[in-house]
Amino acid sequence: MRYFFALFALVVVAVVSIAGFRGGFSRRPPIEIFSDMDRQPKVRPQTRNDFFADKSGSRPPIEGTIARTTPLKVGAASVYAFEEHAVNTGLVPGTTNFVELNPLPITAELMARGQERYQISCLPCHGPQGDGKGITTKYGMVVIGNLHDPRIARMPDGELFNTISHGKNLMQGYAANIAIPDRWAIIAYVRALQLSHLASLEEVPAEYRAALPQ
Repeated sequence: MRYFFALFALVVVAVVSIAGFRGGFSRRPPIEIFSDMDRQPKVRPQTRNDFFADKSGSRPPIEGTIARTTPLKVGAASVYAFEEHAVNTGLVPGTTNFVELNPLPITAELMARGQERYQISCLPCHGPQGDGKGITTKYGMVVIGNLHDPRIARMPDGELFNTISHGKNLMQGYAANIAIPDRWAIIAYVRALQLSHLASLEEVPAEYRAALPQ
């Protein structure tokens, strides 16, 4: 057994002397076991390549290629998901201030989409009315935000977007589950739920007041 430990110690010393310690510095070139991992054949963008007839290394997309991302129309602008824009962050660009209003136009289609997405992702906890009385309260989850709370009703739309995206307290973030346009659609629907509970009679259009229960 002692020969085994002696041999093991020699192997360790040999490996350390050849490979060195992690984070150590040496003027000698590193040992490359698989050199192709360091030097791979590739074409750099905007460089000449004699393989192609036009001598251009950068090639146009193959016909039928599907883009990894498509821009979102915000007014006259086309915004990609990687851009620092209010629709992507909920913030005024270049600041840490939340945008006050939803950057997407509020349409019947957006509201319908928001209702659908709310019922899928939000209703189990916040309930159909947004009052925090969803089905999860029957299983011991009691700390759920009431969306009609004045504090939440006064939040800028950008702050609601931030909460949906990154979560808050016990609520997880839904950025990976809910697309950016759908998050804004949910916010539009939440505002409608809040108006249905918190609006005054004077805020209801005159032609609809008669239909309200007395």
